[in-house]
Amino acid sequence: MPTAPQPGLSRLAIVLGTLLTLVPPGLGGCASVPPLPPKAIALQQEGAAALALGDLATAEARLAVALEYSPRFTEAWVDLGYVELRRGHLDRARKHFVKARSLNADLPAPHHALALLADQRDLGKEAEGHYKAALAVDPGFAPSRANLARRLFARGAFEDARDQFLKLTQVQPDVLEGHLGFAECLFRLERDAEADVVIARARARFGDGPELRLLVARQLLHRDAWSEAEDVLAPVTADPDRARAGAAWAWIGVARLARGDGRGAKEAAREAMRIDTGDAVAADVMKRAR
Repeated sequence: MPTAPQPGLSRLAIVLGTLLTLVPPGLGGCASVPPLPPKAIALQQEGAAALALGDLATAEARLAVALEYSPRFTEAWVDLGYVELRRGHLDRARKHFVKARSLNADLPAPHHALALLADQRDLGKEAEGHYKAALAVDPGFAPSRANLARRLFARGAFEDARDQFLKLTQVQPDVLEGHLGFAECLFRLERDAEADVVIARARARFGDGPELRLLVARQLLHRDAWSEAEDVLAPVTADPDRARAGAAWAWIGVARLARGDGRGAKEAAREAMRIDTGDAVAADVMKRAR
């Protein structure tokens, strides 16, 4: 079959969903310095809810009052940092995250928050270190596990990423993300037989959603089953998630090109590039198609 660029981090993100998962505000662990005043806890929870809705002014006000009740309330400092992160005030966000960590380094949330900040600044090594610190505190902290796996994948450490995604399947067995990442890493390691087993188990557990259809199509392409791959991908081209729809069109282009349909391959690649002009797979199809 014609070779196409292998999926990088952006392609993995299409399969997995959100690239960097913000830990849900207020879920950083148990209250950091018991006993916390009930009013402080209530305000922190209300502030976290406002943050989740994007109401940053209300979130800031509620969290600030929560901290007046309890200045050592670690989770409130973390959430206040997320407010500043959402505003793009990175230095202020870091100040709050560092404050939270200084109050209680035995909670994963401050470490995870610092990792997200480093990720936003594209400081990969620093981000990995903070994710690992969060996992040293709590190996079951799924957001850090998932983001560490993505970071490792991004720099081509596929065996290490495979290990993290495998662990994620145990930390969150009922969430598809870990299974998808595990299979994607196996593809990159050219361990297709193992990927087949992972995908089969995921299909049995989660059904044939669009994320899994993209991987099933990849299986079929590896087996030179061009028409079957296109049949699997066709429904995904109408997916509301436009990134997934574009990826489906790009791989349809690969399938058509492989069976000698250059015109059809170009049509599929154009559809993919209407959604994402930088789609590397579609661009490669356009270059190769006659």
